[in-house]
Amino acid sequence: MKKYIYFLALGSILSGLATGVVSCSKLIDEPQKSAYAPTNVDEKAGNWKTYVLAAPTDIAIAEPKSISSAEYQAEVASLKQKATNLTSDQQAAVTYWGAGAAYRWNEIGRELCARYNIPPASTPDGKYPVPDATNPLADPKFPFANPPYASRALAYLSVAQYDALVSAWYYKYKYNRVAPAKTDAALKPLLPVSTLPSYPSEDAVVATASVVILKAMFPGEVPYLEAKLAEHRNSRLWAGMNVESDLAAGEALGSAVAAKVMTRARADGMSAANNQTVTAGMIQAAKDRGLAEVWVSQESPARPPMLPNYGAVQTWNFDKTTLIKLRPGPPPVLNDANYEKDMNELRQVNKSQTRDQARIANYWSDGAGSYTPPGHWHRTAANTAHDAQYSEVRMARTLALVGTATMDAAVGCWDAKYYYYYPRPQQFGMKTSVGLPNFPSYPSGHSTFSAAAATVLSAIFPDKASEFAAEASEASVSRVYGLIHYRFDSNAGLEHGNKIGAYAVERAKADGSGL
Repeated sequence: MKKYIYFLALGSILSGLATGVVSCSKLIDEPQKSAYAPTNVDEKAGNWKTYVLAAPTDIAIAEPKSISSAEYQAEVASLKQKATNLTSDQQAAVTYWGAGAAYRWNEIGRELCARYNIPPASTPDGKYPVPDATNPLADPKFPFANPPYASRALAYLSVAQYDALVSAWYYKYKYNRVAPAKTDAALKPLLPVSTLPSYPSEDAVVATASVVILKAMFPGEVPYLEAKLAEHRNSRLWAGMNVESDLAAGEALGSAVAAKVMTRARADGMSAANNQTVTAGMIQAAKDRGLAEVWVSQESPARPPMLPNYGAVQTWNFDKTTLIKLRPGPPPVLNDANYEKDMNELRQVNKSQTRDQARIANYWSDGAGSYTPPGHWHRTAANTAHDAQYSEVRMARTLALVGTATMDAAVGCWDAKYYYYYPRPQQFGMKTSVGLPNFPSYPSGHSTFSAAAATVLSAIFPDKASEFAAEASEASVSRVYGLIHYRFDSNAGLEHGNKIGAYAVERAKADGSGL
């Protein structure tokens, strides 16, 4: 059985919104993921280093009733009743959620990013209205889930899942309540049962934490998210995997951890990321450093630059001083020999683009209506961890490492873009068929995101390091083939992303997981 995920480039909807956006569809064809018993349940994960929690015991979880108690026996009896005579829809839900809680909620997060990755259209008077978080379903919808927004949403989602699971693992092994199927042979679970203790439920922890984060990031999707939450919860009963008290404890823990994560999110500087008043000073500073011509929007009417102050948002794996230290050196002076060499390469691609160059440019475009580049790499991370049959907590750790690295890459890249304010090739006659980003050129965002993610994944899965490096290089050069970036943009982005990803790797080496 195969699952088909469609990304609609929204050409007809976005006609006139951005120069170069064309109508096409992108089909990602991947096998349906199934349940597995993890190769390692990671018994010691309750001691792993968390991101937001100071300790796994920050949230207290009460000791459960004994499996010999009347209360627990009643729960098992109820569970046996719920797990019989399932409808085809209930069986399908068990199969879907059985692929993994963090895996599925990351997938939902990515799909919401794609659904909301639509730039606002201009009004008849030539203005671009800003999406309103208090009225998220009005036109334009909130949020506009562009690459920086998507990187942040997926980072907070993954961090909440991971921190909540580390805490859950601590309590699982503190109380050591075995799975219901191990207490009653008459209970026939529909999913693999490992040696992992069942209290609190890891699925309930992830689901509840995820919904808290995603409701905040996508406030127009509350009914949808609540329906998915209910389906996930019920699937654990239908599958015979958790009793009610397992789920209730997981829900309490997941909700409390996510609330702490959202406290950080509300104070990370995102609320000022679209502050347009900072651009005048940025432009003047770039000119003072010798830039002869600054980037300007090529849309008509001119669109305000995307998130000019995103470079001031709080990072995860290093501080502001390090952010500035990591900033790439300056791009070539306009019209010097290095600039002309790379501009001539674009002219040649424009004149005689090969079929393979066009394929690469379109595959990695990740534009309007897609997961965006951070989502693209989250999908790679999730599928690789699933193929490795990771435990729930190690899956979440992988996604958190990739998520924080790609968010740091977004912050670092946007800091550099608006520091240099370098013009894109379109200001000098190049046309593109893969969408025209509305922000400065140097360095390449695709390259920075991809190198950061590939660096992290190569450390976690060293046997696949060459594959990840090749994918990052292809993502980077795709922007040259798409006439979006000069090659020096892409090269600088790869180097920048590698350095950013290395900080996440250093964290991974010290988090107690054994990498």
